[in-house]
Amino acid sequence: MPEYEIWRDRFVRHRLSLGVWLVGLAYSSFLVLQLWNFYFDRSAFNSMWLTTQLITLMAMVVCGLLVRSRWGQRYSGLVFLFFSGTVSLIPLIQRAIANNLEPSLLVWPAIFLGQATLIPVRWRLHVVAQLIALGPYWLLDIVFDIPSKIPLANLGYLGLWVYLGWICVICNLSVYLYERLRRSEFTARRQLEIAYHRIAEEQERSEKLLLNILPHTIAKRLKEQTEYVAIADSFSHAGVLFADIVGFTALSTRISPPELVQLLNEIFSEFDRLAELHGLEKIKTIGDAYMVVSGLPETRDDFAEAIADMALDMRDALANFNQQHHLQDYPNFSMRVGIAIGPVVAGVIGLKKFIYDLWGDTVNLASRMESHGLPNAIQVTQETYNVLQDQYHLTYRGEIEIKGKGKTPTYLLLEKSPKPLSSQTSSRPSSPKNI
Repeated sequence: MPEYEIWRDRFVRHRLSLGVWLVGLAYSSFLVLQLWNFYFDRSAFNSMWLTTQLITLMAMVVCGLLVRSRWGQRYSGLVFLFFSGTVSLIPLIQRAIANNLEPSLLVWPAIFLGQATLIPVRWRLHVVAQLIALGPYWLLDIVFDIPSKIPLANLGYLGLWVYLGWICVICNLSVYLYERLRRSEFTARRQLEIAYHRIAEEQERSEKLLLNILPHTIAKRLKEQTEYVAIADSFSHAGVLFADIVGFTALSTRISPPELVQLLNEIFSEFDRLAELHGLEKIKTIGDAYMVVSGLPETRDDFAEAIADMALDMRDALANFNQQHHLQDYPNFSMRVGIAIGPVVAGVIGLKKFIYDLWGDTVNLASRMESHGLPNAIQVTQETYNVLQDQYHLTYRGEIEIKGKGKTPTYLLLEKSPKPLSSQTSSRPSSPKNI
């Protein structure tokens, strides 16, 4: 498992760095104490012993530098073996030179147990480190026939190797079992992290899908509900826009369905971008009709201006679309837009396939403004005109018959005007004339 190998090597480097400085500190303390004893008993001083201790300390300093080097970080196992061999071999070489070998029944087990405790991974390295310590002693004793003295007289040669071998078996077995445990733990933790990451990704994807369907505040309220209750809010000031692509249904008989959907997607995607730009809430699309609202679910003072700017930008966006596709075998698309402002009720009802929808007379009026409108025109109600007349250029179209409301005056939104225009274009004439 590459991830585990990376973690294991990093773990070895950190523990090896700690071990080098701990052993170096212990060695330095031992050296100072021995020199202090020699001060009171100078006859016991041994220059070869001092040389061995100083060489060992220098080797530990080199180990400490290697651990922090780029080479040491890459080959931490070799640094571990060098460090282990430094502590075990240098005193052995000093005794071999003195022609008096003596196996250390205290230092070697302490080294093996300390390594197993401090760096309890990579048991194969521990086996090699133990062979580095015990192998040279065996060669010097058996092959080169250097005299060897066993510290305990009744231990015996066979007992010495049984003792050291059993220490090595215990250390290696503990490292092997610990490494298996850490590998299993690492694997389980890694699988949990992967599962959690996937769950988080799925949750984020679901959150994005939910926010593509419902406004943020509505989605939050739905998630906070302990049991489902229909959401319905009343807004006294809102702007509703309906838009319909003229002739798009007839085009469906001339081109393939995928091509038709691609064209509609391109147009509506630009409308979605404009809705986000103006801070409006897209409600839905029905075929080639597009519905958007301003002033909810968060109220705003400039709801009327926002919906008017949206309509003007939609008209310009469709003109740009026609210009980009003028070389293709498509007609120039036109659009009817209807706008009404007033009170609405908005919310989510039902148990499946939630949708944030609007109800009320304002919604019906906006729909009638679109369906009774003119191609390439933005038709608005009297209330909309009253709010926009000082900031936009509007012209009176005339009265149209609205089911349930009778004759209703309507206006056409032409463009945004920074200053009020003359009463000939911004006010209703005494004798209206239909366009």
